[in-house]
Amino acid sequence: MLLNVSLFKGAQATTAIEGNTLTDAEVERVAAGQSLPPSKEYQEREVRNILDVMNLLLREVAVHRQASLVSPDLIKRHHRLVGKGLGEHFDAFPGEFRQDQRTVGPYRCPRPQDVPILVDHLCSWLQEQFGFRSGQQSFSEAVIQAIVTHVYVEWIHPFGDGNGRTGRLLEFYILLRAGNPDIASHILSNFYNLTRAEYYRQLSKAYSERQLTSFIAYAVQGYRNGLQDSLRTIQDSQFEMAWRTLIYDRFAERRYRKRNVFKRRRDLMLAMPADRELSTEDLFVLTPRLAGEYSNLSRRTLLRDLAVLSEMELITESSGQYKANTGLLRQQMPIRLVGRTAEAVA
Repeated sequence: MLLNVSLFKGAQATTAIEGNTLTDAEVERVAAGQSLPPSKEYQEREVRNILDVMNLLLREVAVHRQASLVSPDLIKRHHRLVGKGLGEHFDAFPGEFRQDQRTVGPYRCPRPQDVPILVDHLCSWLQEQFGFRSGQQSFSEAVIQAIVTHVYVEWIHPFGDGNGRTGRLLEFYILLRAGNPDIASHILSNFYNLTRAEYYRQLSKAYSERQLTSFIAYAVQGYRNGLQDSLRTIQDSQFEMAWRTLIYDRFAERRYRKRNVFKRRRDLMLAMPADRELSTEDLFVLTPRLAGEYSNLSRRTLLRDLAVLSEMELITESSGQYKANTGLLRQQMPIRLVGRTAEAVA
């Protein structure tokens, strides 16, 4: 589930930077294999291409343990997959270096005859400088390699179109083969999209100043923050699953005579949010299904149900406000190390 979310967020972000206007909900539909209206067919194709290549890279690296050096052929392959089936909506021949002079805003791209040489130099430099081939590359070195590879592809602009998407896919690939968690695969593309104006400013600044220090600092900060957000998401998801398991376990220990009453009380407990207090009026309409059930029952019945949940220590009550007793679960969790360990992680 978390992996699927990260992939469609990454696909949405990297295409949105280039002007794709599909919403999160529409991208999620595409990720689920559904089709969009014909008027959005090419945008759907753009997103589907990114999803396909991200899934391909995940299979190659995470499943089959295949990790390639960054080479001209690898860069062309990424580009070919980015532009697959886009036709006139893609101003380039997929997988082929450009043959014309291009200008992006005030930036005049290298001459087309220089592109193959510059790409060769880039790939040779990456192999010499970052040590992936020797197996001695640290993860921090891989992060830097991923970021600078992305920027240099933007600068060389080897293709007529799709350079940004290709560069960010290479960034994703380099991080993935270095051990970046697949559920964190969307982090940098999502960060660039959320800070799009700063992203373009940093790219422009790096070119005008002929140095990458500022862009690397900007990207690393976004990557670090994204990892922290992903960790919180994982922890919240794990806590929610553990809490639901505890609820099921508590009910499994309980004898009952009327199955419909047993199920209603369990459904009520499962539907209660873990982070806020609710009145009896709120609880009556917690979900459409429960609202339908309680509409035929008295308030006294709801209070009896709440009394049973309180007896089971699954809820607490204060001044007529009810709250899930998640402290019951937290008491069973190990105390986290603090101080020096936390500082080291930070």
